[in-house]
Amino acid sequence: MRTNYTSGGVVSRPEGSGRAIVVVLASCGLVASFMQTLVVPLIPVFPKLLHASPADASWVVTVTLLAAAVITPVSGRLGDLYGKRRMILISLAVLIAGSVVSATTSALAFQILGRGLQGCAMGVIPLGISIMRDELPPERVGGAISLMSATLGVGGAIGLPVAALVAENADWHVLFWTAAGLGLACALLILTVVPESSLRTPAPFDYFGAFGLAAGLLCLLLPVVKGGTWGWTSAPTLGLAALAVVILVGWGAYQLRRRDPLVDLRVSSRRPVLFTNLASIMVGFALYAMALSFPQLLQAPSSTGYGLGQTMVESGLTLAPNGLVMMLLSPVSARLITRFGPRPTLMSGALVIAVGYGFAIVLMDNALELITASVIIGAGVGIAYAAMPALIMGSVPVTETASANGLNALMRSVGTAVSSAVMAAMLAQLTISVGGLAVPSLGGFRATFAVAACAALAGVALAALVPKRKVAPVLVGVV
Repeated sequence: MRTNYTSGGVVSRPEGSGRAIVVVLASCGLVASFMQTLVVPLIPVFPKLLHASPADASWVVTVTLLAAAVITPVSGRLGDLYGKRRMILISLAVLIAGSVVSATTSALAFQILGRGLQGCAMGVIPLGISIMRDELPPERVGGAISLMSATLGVGGAIGLPVAALVAENADWHVLFWTAAGLGLACALLILTVVPESSLRTPAPFDYFGAFGLAAGLLCLLLPVVKGGTWGWTSAPTLGLAALAVVILVGWGAYQLRRRDPLVDLRVSSRRPVLFTNLASIMVGFALYAMALSFPQLLQAPSSTGYGLGQTMVESGLTLAPNGLVMMLLSPVSARLITRFGPRPTLMSGALVIAVGYGFAIVLMDNALELITASVIIGAGVGIAYAAMPALIMGSVPVTETASANGLNALMRSVGTAVSSAVMAAMLAQLTISVGGLAVPSLGGFRATFAVAACAALAGVALAALVPKRKVAPVLVGVV
């Protein structure tokens, strides 16, 4: 038996229970992040499957990103107020409901609804990180957080080949039944293994603040994600962007006046939190650049002069090692945080990402070279993602860990959303003609890699602005 002092009281648990909590929460994180890439192999055939135009069918992917961005900070705050375990169970229930909706229909409207509900599961990851801080002994918290943070990239990386295999060999609805089964298994494990934290924030929930944040984020992210389709100077793009500024400025003023805000902007404006969140945007941008550009490069026909002509499954398997590296590096990340602190660790991770893209610019002639580049980038992402929660939780009150981690996860989502728009626009503009079709050029891919490397270096610079401080004992250690 061991004694746990981290939940505000003395709780005796079996020695193995802490490890079981970590494994269960990390598994839930993998399933939640898997939802982001669940339908990626189906993107080219969705217009035919859903009897819709390519622009309309793209909402099946876009809505998941938007739902994840909106729900993540809200679920974090609800976890602080009403229980983190309870909110994880609710998130998984919504995921299951969305999966069943998508599994039982081919209608576009219901597919969009189901995928939006699936996106709500992304709140599981910051909630799980906060439970680990509440429930685990200090010497295990750092490694557990590193592992949970790694699931953000690992789930998507592993999910690509798995989803491609199912899509090529079974009815595409099986993907959603599989997601529902995984969600149900996670919920049962949470009920069985994970205790509810005794830490609560005694305050009412800010419903108006949640509505304002959701409206502002939707107006901000919609033109970012859809601007390439609508036109960057079109009335919907410019109108929504202007409306987002108005709503978010008004929301910020309201949050500053409220005694119990949804997001404590005074805490969020502290240098450690602010610059960690800004660095998170850059790292999220760099991560998604790989997810968007590498598969296209691998699947491009060999007649382009640079493409490798791989199938969906082959390209997914080629990129799978970068997700495994993220997972394997989680204990290494924890040791780096223990030895050097989260700030240098975040800077090192972002620098490794830039090195990986530099490698890809120079060496991209065969699958082995691209695997090497993706592994280097994945290693950097794993190290950087592990350091972010440590920096955040060392700078906020213990009663606000879930909401603060949720806001940090939102910043990563903003980075991926901006990356998807920028990378797609660049690859659409820098093209060559092959067999009468316009495809991204070799120079276009190199340009996207260069932009991603610059984003990673910007992450290094922003992390350098985080004040130096000693690592809090509760944030270090290995699993």
